[in-house]
Amino acid sequence: MWYVNGRIFTPEGYVSGAFEVADGRFAAVTAGDPGAADAVDLGGAKVIPGLVDIHTHGNSGADFSDGDIDGLARMARFLARQGVTAFAPTSMTLPYDALAAAFAAAAELRRRAPAGCARIAGIHMEGPFFSEKKKGAQNADYLKKPDFEAFRQLYEGCGGLVRIADVAPELDGAEDFVRRASKLCRVSVAHTDADYDQARAAFEAGATHLTHLFNAMPPIHHRSPGVIGAASERENVAAELICDGLHVHPSAVRMAFRLFPGRICLISDALRCCGMPDGEYALGGQRVFLKGGVARLADGTIAGSAATLADCLRNAVRFGIPEDEAVRAATLLPARAIGADGEIGTIEPGKRADFAVCSDALDVRRAFIGGEPV
Repeated sequence: MWYVNGRIFTPEGYVSGAFEVADGRFAAVTAGDPGAADAVDLGGAKVIPGLVDIHTHGNSGADFSDGDIDGLARMARFLARQGVTAFAPTSMTLPYDALAAAFAAAAELRRRAPAGCARIAGIHMEGPFFSEKKKGAQNADYLKKPDFEAFRQLYEGCGGLVRIADVAPELDGAEDFVRRASKLCRVSVAHTDADYDQARAAFEAGATHLTHLFNAMPPIHHRSPGVIGAASERENVAAELICDGLHVHPSAVRMAFRLFPGRICLISDALRCCGMPDGEYALGGQRVFLKGGVARLADGTIAGSAATLADCLRNAVRFGIPEDEAVRAATLLPARAIGADGEIGTIEPGKRADFAVCSDALDVRRAFIGGEPV
């Protein structure tokens, strides 16, 4: 099937032309009109790769950490309608048995790959190896010191589906954990009060990721550059960014793209209240209150996002990020972070035909997964 008369976002940027989908994959991309019979006319719409959210906890009243496969499928259907075609469901700081149940649900849903659902591309394990001081909305009752053997059991229990594992570098045993876990997946520095030297040691040990840049970490200071300074000077470290307009000021969004050129992964960090009305919800055994699009714990702590990744993409452009950089930060770069860029993240021959047809303002009109409409 040919799709013609589109503005297609290729690895080189937008190209006015057409693309062919065959057997669920992109078969060809070309400028102009190939003159194919029975082609789908896109009417000049923008076509971007399917969005890839590598840090999302929930939506539609469901949370990955519930360990409920039906709830996880509901999340995946919602994401697909928002243009997210692949995602890494993200856990919270919880007991190991709760994490094991959630990870098993993700592995099973990935195996089933139901129609109309965003595909599970991996698991992001956010917690429990965090600093109490920078726990944010993580539940302090379940915080633990880094434990590679416990992690290994969780990793093996879901068939190696964990793609990102978070840790605070200043904790006892963190460096050893990073060294060992980084042989299995990407290790991310997160929810940390580490100074520059502690963070640098983690990156030297093998950490290559930074969870929600600026949030749950010390601010950068000219005499104490901390985690942000240590991460920014390493070209193999990618940094997540919540671009919901609340977690990070627009000026800091622009700063982030300069500090980490070609290394920013836009994320939603969405909670179960995403796509839901104002009210009270649960997060890792804690109460969360959504009001006016802002989710907070009872003590006022910001507790994640109620935004979609498509919202964050549009915000990034609105905040002054060049559109080509913003699109890559929501597609190719997160796919690369979880080792899936050989399969998804760009529109080019051989890759899975995951794409979104969008308005000029990047509002998602229709999404396709493996060439099938959502």
